[in-house]
Amino acid sequence: MTAFEFNSRVIALNDFISRFALQYTKDEDLAKDLAQETILKALTNREKFRTNTNLKGWLKVILKNTFINSYRKKSNQMISYNSEYYRVMNGNPDEYKPDDILMTDHIEKLINDLDPAMAEPFKMHFEGFKYHEIAEELDLPLGTVKSRIHQSRKVLAKKVER
Repeated sequence: MTAFEFNSRVIALNDFISRFALQYTKDEDLAKDLAQETILKALTNREKFRTNTNLKGWLKVILKNTFINSYRKKSNQMISYNSEYYRVMNGNPDEYKPDDILMTDHIEKLINDLDPAMAEPFKMHFEGFKYHEIAEELDLPLGTVKSRIHQSRKVLAKKVER
């Protein structure tokens, strides 16, 4: 399929995408923005679309993922007022209580008590490394890294419940 044919087919589905977006947002203006963003993503990622597959389904997935990502970003933002300026911070304000510090120390001890083969991938994941980065760094298969992180979580959850 040529770029022109692809673009024409995507743009022809604008009304379909707009109606579908309205089901998620329940607001016409937000639905229009979501539909525009979906179409833009589809047009810029044309090479990822496989010819002779369901274009409507592909666009629905893009729209749904765009909506979810946008919702997550908005729910993680918190605006706080400072007399000098407005500041947007991600997450919750840092309000530590003594119990929180004790629990953090306890969890760190539990992590350190894990089998080193499980603890290392878990610590790296906790620090923000992606699975593939951990696999490369530790020279392990990707499935092994995912499995060890999952097992570490299960072990830690059981120990924290006690």
